[in-house]
Amino acid sequence: MKTILIASDHAGFGLKEKIKPFLSKIGFKVNDLGTYSEDSCDYPEFAYKLAKAISLKKAPMGVLICKSGIGNSIAANKLPGVRAALVYNLKAAKLSRQHNDSNVLVLGSAFVPPALAKRIIKVWVATGFEGGRHKRRLDLIKKIERGIKK
Repeated sequence: MKTILIASDHAGFGLKEKIKPFLSKIGFKVNDLGTYSEDSCDYPEFAYKLAKAISLKKAPMGVLICKSGIGNSIAANKLPGVRAALVYNLKAAKLSRQHNDSNVLVLGSAFVPPALAKRIIKVWVATGFEGGRHKRRLDLIKKIERGIKK
């Protein structure tokens, strides 16, 4: 069974709780990295926790949820090897995997209702990376990451 990580801040907590059973239903072992309530908290803490695990290859993919998704995207993409894609529709979900080999799906709870979130996830996890010219571009991103580390 493939593991998927999931995390949210307080604004994404409700959506996260609705998505977890769906992820289990479609065959994933879900590892919830928090938050565990609607009490106010800071999204970077949870984005970092999930992105660090992806960066260290402790899991192949993850889902982050906050109110807009923007903050989680910014925070998660700071870590090497993390390709977090903020997705609000099915086409973007598919392209984020086909062209960018995204390994973190970011959802904004203010814009993505639970039914759409489940459809987005289904497309996202089922779509593979096309490679080809897209691999060349991802290799350039890796070069940039290495250059920044120096």
